[in-house]
Amino acid sequence: MKSIIKTKILFTIILQLLIFSAANAQALVTISGIVKDKNTKTSLPFVNIVLKTEKDSTFVSGTATNEDGRFSLSKIKSGNYYLEFTYLGYSTKKQPLFVGNLTEYLDIKTVELEERAKQLDEVVVTGKAEEISEKMDKKTFSVKDNISQSGGSVLQVMQNLPSVTVQDGKVQLRGSDRVTVLIDGKQTALTGFGSQTGLDNIPASAIEKIEIINNPSAKYDANGNAGIINIIYKQNKKEGFNGKIGFTTGLGSLWVRRENLPSIRPQYTFTPKINPNVSLNYRKNKANVFFQGDYLYIETLNKNEFVTRKYDNGEIINSQLKRNRNTHFTTLKSGIDYAINDQNSFTISGLFGSEKIIDRGDQPFFDGELSQRLRLWQFLEDELKTTIMATANYQHKFQEAGHLLNIGFNYTFHREDEKYFYDNYLPISKGTDAFKLLSDEQVYDFNLDYIKPLKYGRIETGVKLRNRSIPTNMQFIPGANSVLDVNAGGWATYKELIPAMYGNYIFENKKWETELGLRVEYVKIQYDVNPNHVVYKSDGYNYIQPFPNLRLAYKINDNNKLSVFYNRRVDRPNEVDIRIFPKYDDAEIIKVGNPALRPQFTNSLELGYKTNWEKGSLYNALYHRFADGTITRISSIVPPSNLIYATFQNVNKSYNTGLEMVLSQEVSKRYSFNVNLNAYRNQIDAFTVENKYPITHTFSAEKQTLFSGNIKLNNSFHFAKNIDAQLMAIYLAPDIIPQGKIKSRFSLDLGLKKAIKKGELFFNATDLLNTMIIKKEIKGQGFNYTSNDYYETQVIRLGYSRKF
Repeated sequence: MKSIIKTKILFTIILQLLIFSAANAQALVTISGIVKDKNTKTSLPFVNIVLKTEKDSTFVSGTATNEDGRFSLSKIKSGNYYLEFTYLGYSTKKQPLFVGNLTEYLDIKTVELEERAKQLDEVVVTGKAEEISEKMDKKTFSVKDNISQSGGSVLQVMQNLPSVTVQDGKVQLRGSDRVTVLIDGKQTALTGFGSQTGLDNIPASAIEKIEIINNPSAKYDANGNAGIINIIYKQNKKEGFNGKIGFTTGLGSLWVRRENLPSIRPQYTFTPKINPNVSLNYRKNKANVFFQGDYLYIETLNKNEFVTRKYDNGEIINSQLKRNRNTHFTTLKSGIDYAINDQNSFTISGLFGSEKIIDRGDQPFFDGELSQRLRLWQFLEDELKTTIMATANYQHKFQEAGHLLNIGFNYTFHREDEKYFYDNYLPISKGTDAFKLLSDEQVYDFNLDYIKPLKYGRIETGVKLRNRSIPTNMQFIPGANSVLDVNAGGWATYKELIPAMYGNYIFENKKWETELGLRVEYVKIQYDVNPNHVVYKSDGYNYIQPFPNLRLAYKINDNNKLSVFYNRRVDRPNEVDIRIFPKYDDAEIIKVGNPALRPQFTNSLELGYKTNWEKGSLYNALYHRFADGTITRISSIVPPSNLIYATFQNVNKSYNTGLEMVLSQEVSKRYSFNVNLNAYRNQIDAFTVENKYPITHTFSAEKQTLFSGNIKLNNSFHFAKNIDAQLMAIYLAPDIIPQGKIKSRFSLDLGLKKAIKKGELFFNATDLLNTMIIKKEIKGQGFNYTSNDYYETQVIRLGYSRKF
C-alpha cells in the first residue's frame, strides 16, 4: 500500500513538472521613418541607411530613403541595434534602436541630419528586446503539425490544444464553455455568433492555424469570458498559379463497446469517412485570386448513451439513446485581393457552406430489472443548414509603415431547416409525432479600424456596428398518444443591435510592456413571441457597458518575463438559449429556452510568467474569473409527470480559479515533447430559481465546488527518410457540469507522416485504446441519474496531399 502511495505521489510530481507550450516562432518587425534636414526641415532623398547589431556592429540590413525622404526596413528580428545614416555633405549619424515584439511595425518618426561641421546628440529609441512566441496573451498552433488529428474536423484538432477540452460538442477553455469562436477574425454562422455550433463539421484540411486568446484586447468583441479561439483558413499568395489537392479516408467505430438493449436496430460500426479537398491560387501583378473547396462525408455513431434514472418514489428506468448519423458538409470559399496602388487595396470574398445531417435513432425504456420494455421511440431527424457569407474589406496604407486604415463589411445568411419524425411504441399502441423548424438568420457587420505606429508601440481604435435578426417558426404535428406540447409552437423573432467603439494603447521599452484598452458597447435585444404561446411572452433588454482590459509586463532579463492581465467581458444568451420551443432530443428529457435570460458579466485576472532557454521554454499562469448572473442549464421535473425539463437560467455567482503550466523541450533532433497541465477549481454558489415551463415551479441547489484539470503530453519524433510521428496522451479529471459531475476520461492518439517530394502521406488513429467514455452523475429535485455514453471516438485515417 505504501509503495502505491509513493508511486502516486511521484507520478503527480512528474506531471506537475511537465507542461505544454506552443512552438516558438520569431516575429519579424518593419521599421520606418523619415529623414530631414535639421535646419530647413526639408526631406532628404537617397540617404544611405544601415542597420547593425549593437554588440559587434554586424551588418543586418540596409536601404535608402525615397524621393520623399521616407525609408523602411522589413523582416527585422527583436534585439538591440543601431541605425547609421550617411549623406553627402552631412555628418554621419548613429541612432540606437531597440526592436520589441508587441508590434509588427515601429515608426521612429523623424530623423534629422545636420550639415557637416555640426554635431548632433544621439537620440535613443527603445523598444522591447525579448521575443516571446505567444506574447503571453495569444498562442498560435499550426494545424499541419497536429498529425494525430489530420483528416478530422476542427473540433477534433482542438482537443489536442493546451487548456482546451471538448464536452458534449462544446469547446471549453480552462474549464469554461463560454468561448467565442472566430473564423479569420470574424464571427460567422459556421461557428455561431457567440456559440460554437458547426465545429465538428469543418474539415481540418481547410485550416492553416488556430489561435487561442485567453486575454483579448479591446479590439475584439466583449463576449466570451473564457477567451477567444480564432480559426485561420488557408490562403496561398505565391506568384503565378499554384495550389494543393488532398484526399483522406477512414473508418470509425471499429468494434461494439457495449451491446444494445433488446429489440432495437443495430448501432453503426465500421463507419466510413471521406474528405477530398482542393486549394487553388493565382497571383499576378496587382491581383491575387483564390479558391478553396472541401467536402466531408462521414458516418458516425454520434451518441450511444445508457442511462439509469431513479426517482424519489422508488421507480427505476433504464434507457439507451442511440443515434446513427450521416453527414454531408460542403464548404466553398473564393475571393480576390486587388492592390489599386501601393497605398490602397481591397479584398472581396464569399463563402458557401451546406451541412446535411440525417440521424436515425432508437431509444428504448425498460424497468429497473430490464425485464419489461415500457416504451420505444424510433426517430428520424432530417436537418439542412445553409450558410452564405459575403465580405468586402478596404485598406489604406499611409506613408509610414504599419500606419493603416481598414474598413470592412460582412453579410451572413444562415438557414436552419429541421424535420423530426418520432415513432412512439407503447405496449398496446403506436403513434407518430413530428415537428418542423425553420430559422433564417441574417447578420450585417460594419467595422472601421485605425492603427498608428509610435516610437514605443502603437495606437489602435475603431468602431463596429452589428444588426442581427432571426425569425424562427416551429410547427408540432402530434400523433396518437403524443407527448408533444402543441401549444408551445408558433413563431418567434430575435433582434439584436450592437454598436461599439474601442481604443487601445500599446507601449514598450527595454523593461516594460503596457497594453491599456477600453471597449464600450451598447446592446439592444428584443425577442418577440407568438402571443398564443402557452407560457412565454415577448421580452428583451438593453444596456451600455464599458469593457476595459489591461496588460502590464516586466522583462526581468532576456530569458524571463512577468505579465499581469485584467479583463471585463460579457456572455450574452444565445438565441437558442432563449428559444421558446421545446426540443425533444431525448424522449423524456426536454430542452427549452428562457426569454427572461440575461447577460452574464465576468471579471478576469491573470498573472503569467515565462522563461526561455536554448531549446525550450516554460510558461506558468495563475488565473481567477468571477461571474455574476451565471448562465447554466437547470433540469427539473413537475410531478406527477417524470419528464425532465432542462431550462437555462441565471443563477448566482460562480468562480473559476486555476493554474496553467506549459513546457516545451527539444531533447534531440529526433525527439521533442511538450506537455500542458491545467488545474482549476470551479464553484457555483447556492441558488433558487423559478422555472416557467411547463408550469411555474421553483428549483433550489446547494453550493457546488470541484477541483479538476487536464494533462496533455505531446511527443514528436523525427525519423530518417522524412518520416515524422506524433503520440498524444490526454487525461481529463472529473469536473462539474450543471447539477452534477462528469467523471475522468483518457485517450491516446497516434499519427505518422511522410514527405514525398511535393506531397505528404499520413496515417493516424484516435483513441487507440478506446477509453474515451463520457460518464455523468446528475442529481435533481425528485430524481437522479447516471449515464455512460459510448459514442464513436476511435477512428483510423489515411490521407495524401500534394502541392503544385
